[in-house]
Amino acid sequence: MSEIPTLKPAGGKRSSKRDRILQIFLRQEGHVSADDLFALVRHEDSRVGRATVYRSLQSMVEAGIARKVDFGEGRSRYEPAHRHPRHFHLVCTTCHQSSEFLSSDVEGLLQEIAGARNFQPKETVVQIVGVCEACRTGTSTPPIDGSTTGLVFARDALRMAIATEQSGLEFYTRAAKITSDARGRRVFQQLALEEGEHLATLKQRYAELLAGDPKLESRPTFLFFKGPANRLFSSGAEELRHGVDAERALLIGIKCERGSHQFFKKYGERFEETEGRRIFLEFAAEERDHLNLLIREYRALRERRKKRPHR
Repeated sequence: MSEIPTLKPAGGKRSSKRDRILQIFLRQEGHVSADDLFALVRHEDSRVGRATVYRSLQSMVEAGIARKVDFGEGRSRYEPAHRHPRHFHLVCTTCHQSSEFLSSDVEGLLQEIAGARNFQPKETVVQIVGVCEACRTGTSTPPIDGSTTGLVFARDALRMAIATEQSGLEFYTRAAKITSDARGRRVFQQLALEEGEHLATLKQRYAELLAGDPKLESRPTFLFFKGPANRLFSSGAEELRHGVDAERALLIGIKCERGSHQFFKKYGERFEETEGRRIFLEFAAEERDHLNLLIREYRALRERRKKRPHR
């Protein structure tokens, strides 16, 4: 479990009122205004004044516990940042409703731009402003709200894991066919078998998740990753088509598994304890095991080749 943050101004002492405000704020889903939070706090403790709530919110922003966002309503709103990864918003100018999404592609581009300019960012705000489907056409998909956020995250995490596993299966199946080293071929066949079995398990898990919410399949996508991890295996499989030896095939597999492990571990560790987080970290652990197996086999192959008599 992640450590719950505390709020103490620099050089100051902890305050029971500030701590109460903080805990109430962290319990909220979505985005709250200062007035919203004041009303929630007053409902639990009528002794807390408006100015105390406002100062506490500002302290939370400065401490990195809260993020301040502006949806064009004429007032700021706030969302928890603690164990809630940086994400982006779609903002409707008609109904002023917002929806969140997380994209590793957008994050990667932002990091690339900042790095190219040797710029150290402190805060990033990305908003897509326009008109939502409901306001534009009168129809809409089932929304993502506080009761469904965890389910949507788990759904998207499973979709990513399934796509990555499918790419891994195709990669190892192809590698087993092209390698001339008998031991390496058996390793690739073993990994292809494991990928196939795990793929079936993930698909069953996905079906069970959908069975719990008939509308889950059609709810908006939250994770826009475009399969960064499975793209590694796709490019690896493409490289195999050009013809490589067993040693090179193992090196490609190592690169793919390392990238996949790092990707799922990195994002899994950034979330609260949820089913989606567990899916990411479980998958990262499996990719780590495959990575270690490939590294051992690569080293063994190198040793076998060293011992062969020169002709």
